[in-house]
Amino acid sequence: MKYIDKIYTQTHEVKQSKFIAYLVPFSEFIATLEQLKISHPKARHFVVAYRYLNKFNQIVEHSSDDGEPKGTSGKPSLFVLQGLEMINCGVIIVRYFGGTKLGTGGLVRAYSDSVNLVLNLASFIEYKQETSITIYFEYSNIRMVEYECLTCGVDIVEKSFDAASIYKIKGIESNIKLFLEKLSRVVEVVK
Repeated sequence: MKYIDKIYTQTHEVKQSKFIAYLVPFSEFIATLEQLKISHPKARHFVVAYRYLNKFNQIVEHSSDDGEPKGTSGKPSLFVLQGLEMINCGVIIVRYFGGTKLGTGGLVRAYSDSVNLVLNLASFIEYKQETSITIYFEYSNIRMVEYECLTCGVDIVEKSFDAASIYKIKGIESNIKLFLEKLSRVVEVVK
């Protein structure tokens, strides 16, 4: 599975109709859609499709034709995202009608091509499932723990200090395992 970390845009024209496709990280999807509706007041349709992982690691998908004939725009756009195994992203296609009806096959091609064109611009990041754990350790070991987090590719999500230091860390499973092996005498995992 792949994802993106910034917005990409590409314009596709078919028989005087303009299809402006925006590939957006899912965290920015709603805000981008609202902003596009304000900045494109004369556009006829705002077709959307997205895929993301929920907290149970299940893929959630949605698409909308936004007034286009049923199944001619949202679903084909979603199929392109599925075909490339995109995750945690969405596509918004802003359509300006050019006066010529494209028919159902023409719409399917136009929307699919628009999504493919914007995907061709994008730089993908390989998705790796991350795990979170909470560790505690003596305050005197903070520098060593933070250094090993950095070298092992583990992110510190949360820090708290009481009688001992408590960190919530996350990373891919192999990096967490390496981190715990290196610091087995220093840190303990909170169950």
